[in-house]
Amino acid sequence: MSDQARDTADRVANGAVEFGRDAAQHYVKEPAQDLFGLAKAYAKDHPDVAACWAFGLGVMIGWKIKP
Repeated sequence: MSDQARDTADRVANGAVEFGRDAAQHYVKEPAQDLFGLAKAYAKDHPDVAACWAFGLGVMIGWKIKP
């Protein structure tokens, strides 16, 4: 393998490692904040759908925990 090919492969591998490390730190360290942020953004864009889901989940949970 030539030196240029080896250098290019090393740069690509190091870039992939950095990207993976950044992604893992962001998505593994703070998953609840990410999911909550996504839910809030979706609810702002589609309030009627979010209200229907909230109502449906409330009915299901209420039905399951009733005495």
